[in-house]
Amino acid sequence: MDFREDQILRYSRHILLPEVGGTGQEKLIQAKVVLVGAGGLGSPVGYYLAAAGIGTIGIIDNDTVEISNLQRQIAHNTSRIGVGKADSAKETFETLNPDVQVVTHKERLTSENIMDIIGDYDVVVDGSDNFPTRYLVNDACVMLGKPLVSAAVFRFEGQVMSIVPGEGPCYRCLFEVPPPPGMVPSCQEAGILGVVTGVIGTIQATEVVKLILDIGKPLKGLLLLWNALDMHFRTVKVPRNRECPVCGENPTITELIDYEQFCMMGH
Repeated sequence: MDFREDQILRYSRHILLPEVGGTGQEKLIQAKVVLVGAGGLGSPVGYYLAAAGIGTIGIIDNDTVEISNLQRQIAHNTSRIGVGKADSAKETFETLNPDVQVVTHKERLTSENIMDIIGDYDVVVDGSDNFPTRYLVNDACVMLGKPLVSAAVFRFEGQVMSIVPGEGPCYRCLFEVPPPPGMVPSCQEAGILGVVTGVIGTIQATEVVKLILDIGKPLKGLLLLWNALDMHFRTVKVPRNRECPVCGENPTITELIDYEQFCMMGH
């Protein structure tokens, strides 16, 4: 593709990088990435992907902006309290970069609709705040062969893992089944330091760019853990489980499962 003069200026710092260059920037512009959630994690992920020039960003979120979100969810602002998060994030990202087309999916993910929604995208980013969605997204991505960048945050801690089906473990290789209802408190119950979502979300965005450009070493087979209080990063190797119920050699989960009945929602 031929870059417009304003695009050459906008993406000049990328183009200067030998690992990116004009060819890599073209890949970013042609890429389609979908965000599961436009909250604490989805906000920084989407912001940096929009800045990077990702051509199409999908946002799956049916919540509305509340004042308690604004301590960490930087895609929104005070004037948008009561507005749908997907619409609010769309306005933020498209204002930052008019090159970016933001597609909103203002519905809750279920086993019935997830395949249709994520099917057209190249990379999926899970910024959800509950276990039913996390497992549903993992299973759907494995079944579709879609790369997935998964993350979670809690109080002062966060974790990130990149899942490339067929090339490494999936989320169930690490945590085979969701925890029972009530075992894990939500962020609403336990709190979250706002900047933790920014750090972890920005790492997710970095992983997405690496996957699209095929550069560096994504967190395949690695779980990155970060604690804000002691400013300590560590990675834990995650082996692929040959007996994994969804990505193993003889999968027992061949249809998507809605876990709402087993898990407590509303983190």
